[in-house]
Amino acid sequence: MDRSVAAIVLAAGKGTRMKSDLHKVLHPIAGRAMLLHLIDSVSALNPTHTVVVTGAGREQVEAAVAPLGIATALQAEQLGTGHAVAQAEHALAGFAGDVLILYGDVPLVSTATMRAMLDRLNEADAPATVVLGFRPENAGAYGRIVAHGGVIEKMVEYKDATDAERAVDLCNSGLMAVRSVDLFALLARVGNDNAAGEYYLPDIVMLAASDGRKSAVIETSAGEVAGVNSRAELAAVEADWQVQRRTRAMADGATLIAPETVWFAHDTQIGRDVVIEPHVFFGPGVTVGDGVKLRGFSHIEGATIGTGAAIGPYARLRPGAVVGEDAHVGNFVEMKQATLGRGAKANHLTYLGDADIGPGANIGAGTITCNYDGFFKSRTVIGAGAFIGSNSALVAPVSIGDGAIVGAGSVITADVAPEALAVARAKQESRVGWATRFRTAMRAKKAGK
Repeated sequence: MDRSVAAIVLAAGKGTRMKSDLHKVLHPIAGRAMLLHLIDSVSALNPTHTVVVTGAGREQVEAAVAPLGIATALQAEQLGTGHAVAQAEHALAGFAGDVLILYGDVPLVSTATMRAMLDRLNEADAPATVVLGFRPENAGAYGRIVAHGGVIEKMVEYKDATDAERAVDLCNSGLMAVRSVDLFALLARVGNDNAAGEYYLPDIVMLAASDGRKSAVIETSAGEVAGVNSRAELAAVEADWQVQRRTRAMADGATLIAPETVWFAHDTQIGRDVVIEPHVFFGPGVTVGDGVKLRGFSHIEGATIGTGAAIGPYARLRPGAVVGEDAHVGNFVEMKQATLGRGAKANHLTYLGDADIGPGANIGAGTITCNYDGFFKSRTVIGAGAFIGSNSALVAPVSIGDGAIVGAGSVITADVAPEALAVARAKQESRVGWATRFRTAMRAKKAGK
């Protein structure tokens, strides 16, 4: 028996309740489009084909999946879920394996649940279809599944259900597993004689039953099949995802002092014995080594943080920031496209952009690497063990040698040799008695007015 797998992902809905110019399935969860969350889970099955059915806003969806080599099929008219699935028939021509039917706005379905559906489809009793069911706290307007012993007796849309059927709490998620040889033949027989005048995908279950073939239901949690049709539902699914990710981070050996305040991205990598204080936000592309301390209110994106480093509070690490082992990035320090070497410190009020800072260097408070001249960006190189005094501006391109010292308040525009002292500021003058004379004159002027 052919156990190859194909997936049909429905993403043709307009998503009008989102009130957005961005297609519904492209709204992000943990920094990644919800559609791509689902496709990532599907990809773990090594499918032979994945087809995304598009409709309104097709250009956006096609652009999102094109880099992944995923095919699309167009549902030009919104005539129901059965009609939408039928649009993938041409893309799956000649395919003889199992087909998963999924929804782009139901992003948290796990690979394990998908496998469970396929395994049930291929058990000895060979059900015609496998439907994924769930039992929400409030069944609302979901379609109902009447089943006994895991075998479906009837599936009905809420609009067409009787009061007794609406009292059933087993609901249809819409997700199915069907053999390709059955799927499109059954879909061809689906009619639209119902309250909405649509071609319902669940009707294939009852059509198979009329042929004397049974269908099966397996269940999952309501959270796993939560759909997103509004901004509020998007926030709820994000919250569910974050709860799961925080739990995993703590299980893997990280300490989250106030877990509910920490926000991870879909690809955040956290080492062991990491301590994360309240209100730390991770954007995509962050890797954190073992033993790192991330202090509160830090924002980290596209950064790599080495073992034993300390970050924050109120630090901002932007894409391209690399913090070496045991290095310190302190309060109100921003890094972008910059490397801070092992044991180096930038503890206060500093901007390090397009810079390479050597091991053991000390960057004083208020230091700025002036990396942009309005047209081009240039790099600043600070050598190992160098000391940059407070309130200094390093105008790139410039190099500070190993062990060099830059005096506080300097504006450095030329390279500084290793072990040299560079001071670039106006000479200080002191005028004895000037302050007294100034105040006396100003008081007299004010009194005269």
